[in-house]
Amino acid sequence: MPSADDRRSLARLLSSILDAAPLEAQRLVRAPISHAHRIGFSGPPGAGKSTLISAWAQVPLAAGRSLGVLAIDPTSPLSSGSVLGDRIRMDAVAGHPDFYLRSVPSRATHGGLCPNVAALLDAFDAYQFDVVALETVGVGQVDYAVRSLVDTFVLVLNPEGGDIVQAMKAGILEVAEIVVVGKADLPAARRMAREVSGIVDLRRGTGWRPPVLEVAATLGTGLAELDAAISAHRELLATNSDADDRRRRRQRERLRGVLHAQAETLVDGLSGPDLDRSLAELHEGATRRLAALRDHSDS
Repeated sequence: MPSADDRRSLARLLSSILDAAPLEAQRLVRAPISHAHRIGFSGPPGAGKSTLISAWAQVPLAAGRSLGVLAIDPTSPLSSGSVLGDRIRMDAVAGHPDFYLRSVPSRATHGGLCPNVAALLDAFDAYQFDVVALETVGVGQVDYAVRSLVDTFVLVLNPEGGDIVQAMKAGILEVAEIVVVGKADLPAARRMAREVSGIVDLRRGTGWRPPVLEVAATLGTGLAELDAAISAHRELLATNSDADDRRRRRQRERLRGVLHAQAETLVDGLSGPDLDRSLAELHEGATRRLAALRDHSDS
């Protein structure tokens, strides 16, 4: 776990990464990566991800494992502001010496993530946390870019979500390693858990049957089972996983993030007269400018 000085250093590094240009953000993380176990928590808005992480965090912390959390909060499309309310919802563990939380705004990034998210996770990893958790903004059925950035992907569902499971069958539900049905004290939770289990049973060839867990974070039930499932998946990765494949997936996601940010900057910088040209001309001009950005970054 980082010392007090290291925590201040990490805070400054995370701020620098968040505000840096995409390629520069990756260069800022110079320390060796410690290979912390990375866990992604995602799900629809209002599923209770922050409350779940705050309650679950007490389990690994009690076992002596240090935990860093990167929590992404939504940014207003009008004011560009962000409430960063995860600090309030995680107040129960905020003072623990082995716990570190950083809330960041999503800004204009899609998929429930934030700018330079891969570099931010690398920074946590470099400061030798045992576990690094990433909480996304509330997402929909096809928003699962987080899967390429973490080792274990936990999908959190709200039993009051109605037909949302039906909508997710062909998307994010198919890539989850663990499914949590929150608010397990509600009658609808057991029904949703049965429905999700039926969907999960249709998956084939992954070598891992995602457990469907009923958790009531506010009551403290199901948290030990969640931590055990996370540990079991980590052990499976240690024995059966192709580390090179995971490294390459993360590198692909880093590249996707860099290109996406550069493309958005170029498109947003076009003026009215620029957009009067044909799409082919616009594409050719954008390609030249991307090449110029690359040459500038290499110089």
